[in-house]
Amino acid sequence: MNRTDVIWALGRPTIGTVVKLATRLRVYGAERVPRSGGLVVACNHFSWIDPPVLGAACPRTLYYMAKVEAHRVPGLGQLMRAFGAFPVRRGESDRDAVRTMRRIVAEGNALGLFAEGTRQRSGVPGTVQPGAAMVAITEGVPVLPVAIHGSQHWKPGTFAPVSVAWGEPQSFVGLPRGGKGYKEASAEIERAIHALWGWLVDVHRLGRPHDATPPR
Repeated sequence: MNRTDVIWALGRPTIGTVVKLATRLRVYGAERVPRSGGLVVACNHFSWIDPPVLGAACPRTLYYMAKVEAHRVPGLGQLMRAFGAFPVRRGESDRDAVRTMRRIVAEGNALGLFAEGTRQRSGVPGTVQPGAAMVAITEGVPVLPVAIHGSQHWKPGTFAPVSVAWGEPQSFVGLPRGGKGYKEASAEIERAIHALWGWLVDVHRLGRPHDATPPR
């Protein structure tokens, strides 16, 4: 267990519990998360609360990629880095971030990516960018699609319920490195995230039954 794992172990019963209570978090399909080995976790993104929600819903340590501007916020940056987050410069080629992503999964860890690259202000999942597919294909690791719903409505004081649905690991072994392979894999990741999110919308309409099973 490394230092980041220790921080996560301390954070789950503290920060994680607060997040679960504040969001009335309900998690579906967590048993699908591989407990070991390199992994890319690809999720949609609505709100600043999504990273702690996904962290609370995931049984593994997640190494998040986050925009460099967030790392520069006093206090927040130090907290994020303590939990293993690393910076990326958006809107430009960031080779250091790419190397870090590849190293994380090559060392058998789980990389957490908000696959659209930015928050979706429309309240519905957007287009998946090629980063998740690139890391998965290059390093030969699976992608685990996951969807969050409800965080687009959540605000302090309203505390709208938030839910997370895990999909099945996707393998892209055999797809070529480069634009064509990344595009094909990204389309599959996007399809899975959108299907999970649509399922969560229906589950919320039904009152979020505990025994519901996400689509595969």
